[in-house]
Amino acid sequence: MSHGHSNPIEHPEVQMASRGSYLTGFIIASLLMLAATILVSGQVLATFPLLLTIMGCAGLAAIAQIYFLLHIDISEHNIWNTVALVMFIPLFVITIGLTWWMFSQLYLRTMPMIPGMPGMH
Repeated sequence: MSHGHSNPIEHPEVQMASRGSYLTGFIIASLLMLAATILVSGQVLATFPLLLTIMGCAGLAAIAQIYFLLHIDISEHNIWNTVALVMFIPLFVITIGLTWWMFSQLYLRTMPMIPGMPGMH
């Protein structure tokens, strides 16, 4: 199987790797997770805005990790990794969503009704 490169160092994936890129991705992701942790522990926001902020921080951290650590972008030599990511994201969201729905329905159908508990009918 020939890839057009006799020297493994000449592969585009190897050429993209750099200490600075990995360090940048790690620092950005760590700062976003630290910000989310401080917001939660300090109880800075109300519940729903806090949830949205945490989701935003997690999304940005995931994007930073995908770009800086995994080096996935829309370049031609990286197209199959990009296609795999595009196929993975909807499946991941569906899996997480269905798992959340399953456990919330399981909770509502099996837990005893406690008078005065919010969310109960």
